[in-house]
Amino acid sequence: MPKNAISVTLEAGNLTWLRARAGAGEARSVSDLLDRIVSEARARTIRTEVKSVIGTIDVDPSDPLLLKADDAIHVLFAKSLGRPFLVKERGTTYDTRVDRKNPRRGRTRRG
Repeated sequence: MPKNAISVTLEAGNLTWLRARAGAGEARSVSDLLDRIVSEARARTIRTEVKSVIGTIDVDPSDPLLLKADDAIHVLFAKSLGRPFLVKERGTTYDTRVDRKNPRRGRTRRG
């Protein structure tokens, strides 16, 4: 299986522990050791698939049939449009490098 590079932020003590274990020969590198630890944890996990959304959503008891849901969504949407948001545009960059392949560019040849 191919591996992908990611960035992981760890507490200093955990990073020291990983480096020590990898340095003790338990793995080729910290990345390899971390990959093994995650693989072992996944193998031990009991796999239970979620087959229902029952219990994952709270419905307002005063509107169990969701008759007021459209109005509530419209209000939330209008509020979100009213908030300012920051737009950043990247400036245009121009290539100002000198052509090193042909330093005599623009000159006529003598022959």
